[in-house]
Amino acid sequence: MQLQLTRGVMMLGMFLLLVEVAMSAEDAKEVALPELPKGAGKVDQDAAKKFTATDSGLKYRILRKGTGAKPKATDTVKVNYHGWLDSGKEFDSSYKREEPISFPLNRVIKGWTEGMQLVGEGGMIELEIPSDLGYGDRGSPGAIPPKATLHFLVELLKVE
Repeated sequence: MQLQLTRGVMMLGMFLLLVEVAMSAEDAKEVALPELPKGAGKVDQDAAKKFTATDSGLKYRILRKGTGAKPKATDTVKVNYHGWLDSGKEFDSSYKREEPISFPLNRVIKGWTEGMQLVGEGGMIELEIPSDLGYGDRGSPGAIPPKATLHFLVELLKVE
């Protein structure tokens, strides 16, 4: 009995290790750069080809390093952004409105608050926001379905 239990625990441990390795490989794969909306600035030649995941589950990659300060969660930022769903369907874009937007970082979805602190002023970041850091189970009626993963391309124009 003891030997069977030990074997079972060892097999479970090996299975969990394999799952973790497979998940790490999935996170580290190269992904094509997003199509830039009209009006977007240029991407750095050495822009990240792979996403990095934070402890919260947010995935991001820096497409252009900013030369200015990184915002804090309590700062107001001025940005241009383009948002889409996993399906590729666009749900919002300040580029299309041809008008950047300013807002306090602590007044938006958690994924934005966390993600925008990772890029400096003048930079561009791509965010992949899991639903629990976005609109969660409720979604945003008419635009974002419940439990949707959100994708954003964001240019940080100014930290105010």
